[in-house]
Amino acid sequence: MSRVWNFSAGPAALPLAVLERAQREMLDWNGSGASVMEQSHRGKRFIAMAAQAEADLRELMGIPADYAVLFLQGGATQHFAQIPMNLAGAGDSADYVVSGHWSAKAASEAGSYVRVNVAASSEADGYLRLPPRDSWRLDPHAAYVHYTPNETIHGVEFHAIPDVGGTVPLVADLSSNILSEPLDVSRFGLIYAGAQKNIGPSGLVVLIIRRDLLQRAGRPMARIFRYAEHAAADSMLNTPNTWGWYVAGLTFQWLKAQGGLGTMAERNRLKAELLYQAIDGSGGYYRNPIEPSARSRMNVRFTLHDGALDAAFLQESEAAGLLALKGHKALGGMRASLYNAVPPEAVQALVAFMRDFAQRHG
Repeated sequence: MSRVWNFSAGPAALPLAVLERAQREMLDWNGSGASVMEQSHRGKRFIAMAAQAEADLRELMGIPADYAVLFLQGGATQHFAQIPMNLAGAGDSADYVVSGHWSAKAASEAGSYVRVNVAASSEADGYLRLPPRDSWRLDPHAAYVHYTPNETIHGVEFHAIPDVGGTVPLVADLSSNILSEPLDVSRFGLIYAGAQKNIGPSGLVVLIIRRDLLQRAGRPMARIFRYAEHAAADSMLNTPNTWGWYVAGLTFQWLKAQGGLGTMAERNRLKAELLYQAIDGSGGYYRNPIEPSARSRMNVRFTLHDGALDAAFLQESEAAGLLALKGHKALGGMRASLYNAVPPEAVQALVAFMRDFAQRHG
């Protein structure tokens, strides 16, 4: 068996050490004689694992004690609706900053439960840059301000936490850049992230919420949608995604063993820098359209100078062991996702291939 270099946008690469440990423990987890997927989430072994996973995540991110950490289901898309259900009451409005496909979708889904104010948008610019902070039209009475720090499809990223002022909680969809660098969690009211990019397998959502926000009445809803109920039940109001939670816990341990988020931030910076240098230094053979100050470290878009070469590039790159470089169908071209589990060697291999391809097809 040979492993490829995986540049998938999600579900994405997992650390090899995590996969190997999960493989070793598949049939006999923690000396139990059975897989973690075959055991009760109410059992002592699973409860201990879940508690350790939360403790490790709190340590990695420096999560304050007045924040609850929830391991939920539904993907980030479900929480596009569930967040306004929990944080906004009847007649409330919420501010949304739209910087790409996913923030636009979040605003659209929220519209069924809250009056959405698009406080800023870069749609008119084709999402090639971020909405300038001085253009944001924020409502001081909004229930919350929502933004997407990294857009996986359009390849733009906020490189600083925006100051929204006042007491309005800042809500962030960190699905694609959580754990990629240190983060001041205290700047946020709520953080949520689908697991399948930087945490673990798909089907799990990590949600970090300031405890006072759990007291908001929100909208009428079933208990299963209320974050306060999940917090009171330690994320076990219903049967959780036991496999996803377990692998997430292994990933947190792997991140700690790497040296933590400071180490990952530097590694991710160097990976992205290497790829962007290859694109910018190709003499126009490869191109990235994003304003440099807004370029994503996690999802690097690029096109070839001649779209007729796309099929050959994808075919030859896959044959060379470089997986999932095809761009999103809405934009075409190429996309390389450089999440935590993508090692520097993978980016080096990609850059070498790109140079060789340009020489052979120039």
